[in-house]
Amino acid sequence: MKKEKTNEEIKFEDALARLEKIVEDLEKGELPLDQALTAFEEGIRLSRICTNQLNEAERKIEVLLKGKDGQLEIEEFNLENTRE
Repeated sequence: MKKEKTNEEIKFEDALARLEKIVEDLEKGELPLDQALTAFEEGIRLSRICTNQLNEAERKIEVLLKGKDGQLEIEEFNLENTRE
């Protein structure tokens, strides 16, 4: 029996790729109703996983950008300045 990964074990990129495939399959309109519903349910679950992971990443970034006074310090992200 195939063990299903928990939400924490699914990488964002993998969840997004699977979600894109589900959307593609549903848009074709060729799935029988029961398979379409199952795919839709999986898509909703994957969408929530992606949203949660993006929200968590945003919270981490905000923590990293907080100044000494606790206020967010907005800095322009420059990729060239991060390379050494």
